Amino acid sequence: MKVPMVDLTAGYPPIREEIESAVKKVFEKANFILGTQVTEFEQAFAKHNGAKYAVGVNSGTDALRLALLACGIKPGDEVITTPFTFIATSETISQTGAVPVFADIDPVTYTLSPESVEKKITSKTRAILPVHLYGMAAEMDKLIAIAKKHNLKIIEDTAQAFTGKYRLADGTWKYLGSIGDCGTFSFFPAKNLGAFGDAGAVLTNDDKIYEELKALRNHGSKVRYIHEIEGFNSRLDTVQAAILGVRLKYVEKWTEMRNTVAAKYAAALKGICITPVVPDNRRHSFNYYTIRFETKEQRDNAQKYLTEQGIANQIYYPIALHLQKAYAHLGGKRGDLPNAEKVQDTVFSLPMFPELTDEQIKIVTDAVKNSMAK
Repeated sequence: MKVPMVDLTAGYPPIREEIESAVKKVFEKANFILGTQVTEFEQAFAKHNGAKYAVGVNSGTDALRLALLACGIKPGDEVITTPFTFIATSETISQTGAVPVFADIDPVTYTLSPESVEKKITSKTRAILPVHLYGMAAEMDKLIAIAKKHNLKIIEDTAQAFTGKYRLADGTWKYLGSIGDCGTFSFFPAKNLGAFGDAGAVLTNDDKIYEELKALRNHGSKVRYIHEIEGFNSRLDTVQAAILGVRLKYVEKWTEMRNTVAAKYAAALKGICITPVVPDNRRHSFNYYTIRFETKEQRDNAQKYLTEQGIANQIYYPIALHLQKAYAHLGGKRGDLPNAEKVQDTVFSLPMFPELTDEQIKIVTDAVKNSMAK
């Protein structure tokens, strides 16, 4: 049996009528640009996350770009981030004119190492951009302490971690993306909360940042044809907002289903490979289920075997950003960030979606076990 990485059709039939009804209302009003459904979704999304404001934009990439600009990042500034992420995290830093500075990752959670971040701070550092990778929260307490010590902004890349949570040192549980100065989200179809196309959002509790975000997404305009700054065309499409508004009602249920799948994976693969470790102060959203092997050879053999069996899999991410040609000008080389380099060579991700069946889980985990016997 073939097992897909993601089955986008599996969760659609139960909510088909709601989705079609919501989209029909947009068509009937023909208010396709910043229609009422955009405002309604923004308010619902902010409320869900316990944030003051949400601003809908056209993609997770633009969410990052606009958040950086709204937080005052300028040419020549430095922003510290992880090299073990999708390039959107770093390319948006470069697109503001700033310089991405790569720090190493924690070898257990694969998220930004606070200890490495502190070593990278210079007089030009203006922000820290942690990525909540695969659905796992970065170590926010320590990053917050560093940011306060050095007067830095924190912009959370939450593209893979909507519904993930972190318990702060004071005992308060917070949704990821609502902790820093801004939290950015992608609603790419395969995400925990997926649109039917590209879409994104930014969360913030800061009035000034909120007003700046609204202007930036709409050509720098707060009042039509009045432009205080240059901006972008990055408005959340009204049709996508209507779809997201429906799907938002079910996302917590889907996250619980993902966690159930993850627990079954972990039980079946115990002692076979390294499965995700979830600290007590974090709730994983399992956008991806990523396993790790002791050696690159084991990882490559397992991936080859699963592919031959028709089981989808993916390496997120095979080459850390500091080693990519796009960043050769920064002078990164092998040995600079050993944890990220070790992890890139030994991880790959298994199929993960809420509706994954026990039969499919068994097929996948049996294949992983069989690959280790070869």
